[in-house]
Amino acid sequence: MERMKVNIVPMNADHLDELEKLERICFSRPWSRKMLAEELENQCAAFLVAEEPVTGRVIGYAGLLVVADEGYITNVAVFPEYRRRGIAAQIIDVFCKFGQGNHLAFLTLEVRPTNTAAIELYRSFGFEEVGRRKNYYDLPKEDALILTRNFVYEEELK
Repeated sequence: MERMKVNIVPMNADHLDELEKLERICFSRPWSRKMLAEELENQCAAFLVAEEPVTGRVIGYAGLLVVADEGYITNVAVFPEYRRRGIAAQIIDVFCKFGQGNHLAFLTLEVRPTNTAAIELYRSFGFEEVGRRKNYYDLPKEDALILTRNFVYEEELK
């Protein structure tokens, strides 16, 4: 399928209804509208929304929590009819550039071992498996792979 260009914008209150719907479609334990709204006030969070350029329709989103020099990618979700078109990749690319530009030590996330499309995407950005969380997911019960991308900076190489 052809790569789709989207607008990547910071999440705001106008996105919450669509993001709650997306959460219910994509996850067995979806975040509520209230949980998403709380992230708008979280100074350590950066949630990005992918919008269709002409209509502004919400297509997908992802979140990043930054603690000290560590980045934790939370939910990454794209409406099913827009998957495999490079939308999640565009958001992950923003997070990787942010991580590099802000000298984060790493970005990390959890993913189901059965989610091969997501694993392939993350690996294309330099994420590597560093561990496993037993029985992390419910419905169905499944481990989580911990994938991490470490950043190396020139000053560290000297």
